[in-house]
Amino acid sequence: MAITQISKITHRKGLNENLPQLAGAELGWALDARRLYIGNGKIGDGAPTIGNTEVLTQHSDILEIASTYTYKGIASGYEVVTGIEPSQPITRTLQQKFDDFVSIRDFGAKGDGVTDDTVAINRALSELYTREVNAEIRRSLFFPAGIYKVTDTIKVPSYAKLYGEGAKSTTIKYFSPDGGATVAGAVVRTVDSKNQTGANIGNFSATVPTDIEISNMGFESANDNDIFLLESTTNSSFENISLMGSKTNSTITAIDNKACIRIQGTALLVPKNITFNNCTTFGTGFGMQINDKCNGITLSNSRISSHYKGVVLGDAPVDGGPSGVRISQNVFDDIFAQGIDINVVSMNVSAFNAFYDVGNQFNGSGNPFFTIIDINNADNISIGDMFERNDTDNASVARIFLNEKASIAFDLSKKIELGTFVREVGKITTLVDNTAVATTIFTVDLTDTTTNVDIGTFKVDYAIKRNDNVRNGTLIVATDGGTPGTLTYDETYNENASNGIVFSVSQTGTDVSVKYTATNTGSNATLSYSLVRLY
Repeated sequence: MAITQISKITHRKGLNENLPQLAGAELGWALDARRLYIGNGKIGDGAPTIGNTEVLTQHSDILEIASTYTYKGIASGYEVVTGIEPSQPITRTLQQKFDDFVSIRDFGAKGDGVTDDTVAINRALSELYTREVNAEIRRSLFFPAGIYKVTDTIKVPSYAKLYGEGAKSTTIKYFSPDGGATVAGAVVRTVDSKNQTGANIGNFSATVPTDIEISNMGFESANDNDIFLLESTTNSSFENISLMGSKTNSTITAIDNKACIRIQGTALLVPKNITFNNCTTFGTGFGMQINDKCNGITLSNSRISSHYKGVVLGDAPVDGGPSGVRISQNVFDDIFAQGIDINVVSMNVSAFNAFYDVGNQFNGSGNPFFTIIDINNADNISIGDMFERNDTDNASVARIFLNEKASIAFDLSKKIELGTFVREVGKITTLVDNTAVATTIFTVDLTDTTTNVDIGTFKVDYAIKRNDNVRNGTLIVATDGGTPGTLTYDETYNENASNGIVFSVSQTGTDVSVKYTATNTGSNATLSYSLVRLY
């Protein structure tokens, strides 16, 4: 019906509970609820139903008005049918629908970098993961982009799943509450299902920290403390997270015993199956430090930089210390001392990592001071690791140092170390025709600074080809380590015919040189050889 004239607008006011049936187009204002209604009018005039319709205002309860939700999936190009039977689609309340998803903002955290969000975050973790034991209470907790200031440790319990909008977009940052006089032990630490820590973990039948997932977030500290402290934690993963301490290269000149990642446990509550992938660590004494018994820890595809040492295992081992730690495919850079320091522990591996400015006291290549990978116990391995440190620097300070222990190392393409046995990869050189004066092929330093032990003896396995004449042999050199000391050598070989090559060995100071002379046949000879050392 067309509207031809509006002569009068009528309205009523009163309490919401006393709202009467309004006449058509009549307004009713509920004073107490601050809600506005309009009468539907008569069915005969075209109204679809008799009653009142609420006009939406800022005080309307949207969830009450639109009380149900049915998934339709319109974006798929058709309307999805839910439920067991097409005639019985699943209908849920909007409250149920929205409760599928929880944001830290729902608990009052601001993420503005100014408001102290400590209580809000810890309350959310407690309410979602520890208040009850049933799995239905657990929800993934979303942290929208922002800086969440905290002034105490964030306690992450079993089954928690936290995620943000990127390691550089969502950041939890710790500030001392009193300007540094009091500093929490860690920015984040794991707790059991009753929020217990340390020696109390697992008491009163609590579930020890397990099945924790954190991804796409950053964690920082404005003070000097650990960033992540994982206690007696199992089956947990950390993906695309940034762990940032407060120090820079200019302030990292000595061990301060703080770590971006610290893993602790007990003989009975052993940390197991923990993975860090695609993470960054920065600005603490250690990137990762583990002394307590643990197994199955993986650090991979990550960047470890600006530390005194990168990864430290078992420098003060407890209950046998860590084993089964896998450090693989990471980048180490800007490390003052060792990139990886494996002490009196076993069954750990470094593999396919790239080491740049490591062990140079932040002075860059050409200034070696520390070994890059230091292994000080049997049954560990370094394989496929790559180093910016060149052979010249390596002759001064080793890339890899096994400390005469029965571990294994593959040093680039240069040599293989098996405990005290070292074989350099085979080399090829030309022995020039008609060389009458003994000429040096290679020199071995008796005091090998890459291993810090006296060599004493070495062996050269070789093959010589000069035209069709071939010789295969072994040259063994023995010294007493003196300068010049006593030098002896012995050569054994088989050949099809004499090729006119004669070896000799001489010593000058701490250097032992292997030399050759060659007769005049009109042809050079090709020497293939490999050096073997026993310490």
